[in-house]
Amino acid sequence: MARVRGDIELAGVCKTYDGEVMAVEGINLKIPDGAYCCLLGPSGCGKTTILRMIAGHEDPTDGEIVIGGENVVGLPPVARRTAMMFQSYALFPHLSVRDNIAFALRVRGQSKAERYAAVDRLMEKVRLTELADRLPAQLSGGQQQRVALARAAITEPRVLLLDEPLSALDEQLRIQMRQELRRMQQELGITFVHVTHTQLEAIALADVVVVMEKGKIRQAGPARDVYAYPRDRYVAEFLGGQNVLSGRVQSVDGDSIVVASPQLHGIEVPLRKGLVPEPGGDVDFAVRRDEVALVRPGASGPPPHGAAISSRVVAVEYQGSFVKVMLDTVPGREFVAYVPERRFFDDPLAIGDVVLATWPSQSARLLD
Repeated sequence: MARVRGDIELAGVCKTYDGEVMAVEGINLKIPDGAYCCLLGPSGCGKTTILRMIAGHEDPTDGEIVIGGENVVGLPPVARRTAMMFQSYALFPHLSVRDNIAFALRVRGQSKAERYAAVDRLMEKVRLTELADRLPAQLSGGQQQRVALARAAITEPRVLLLDEPLSALDEQLRIQMRQELRRMQQELGITFVHVTHTQLEAIALADVVVVMEKGKIRQAGPARDVYAYPRDRYVAEFLGGQNVLSGRVQSVDGDSIVVASPQLHGIEVPLRKGLVPEPGGDVDFAVRRDEVALVRPGASGPPPHGAAISSRVVAVEYQGSFVKVMLDTVPGREFVAYVPERRFFDDPLAIGDVVLATWPSQSARLLD
């Protein structure tokens, strides 16, 4: 079967249940052909509902779902050329790896020779050849997942849909399988849409990250853009890695504003294109945790650059390559610095130590 486009466009997609419960509200999203897209959000945000609507297991209440230029609303999954892999791999325990993968081709009526030839080609591509004659009970969790992926891919779908595929694995295997998923997606060259609630999983895997809340998209874009340049408070706090602060605009000066609050005094924040708050208005801004440097008051060396806020250390956690230092910079709100391991242990900090939390002014990010 010839390779066909797997680009996806959701246009004004809504889904309600019983005419009242709004699961998905006005979703507009484009996923390029051959991209790895992660739908990210907490339980109940609508991400699995979107996956099921793309797959054809549910239809939208309103809107269009376009795959490869074709509106597929109302079409069954086989006509859409989508395949779905669920959390439970649902492998047939009495069938070998080869026969599990070949099952869909058997249902379609292909001869044994035809389907085995296709399966053997795919098994070689995804490194399952040596496991071909084993039963599922003789496989590890990671191997079972590869078989489930191969079984979904054997029908040559233009879109492969994955619903929390790594949730049943332990941490070490989950990291290994992240790499395996990405490798398989690149080998197969088809569009993957992957639902997860794990931020690091989405950032590690995806070309396109879609952050969702309560049936709506809060931000979508390349993984680095979404992580490093969150659009609003929700995205910044949900993805982590950012400190979110609030204050009142004292003045607008050229391409930046000056923000103040009871804890913040004259903090400079660069303006964002198209976002110019008025003096006297309240704003949120974010500072990456790895941009925050900690300086002891009166320490020798160059003076702190940019913002400098007196803080007290409330907790210290060793994370391997860095040390997570939690501060009381803003009462009632978490403020964290990721200090490189070597720098921290050159002059270790203890709970109760007073420090200046500093960052370059250009590192602050104004939020919607």
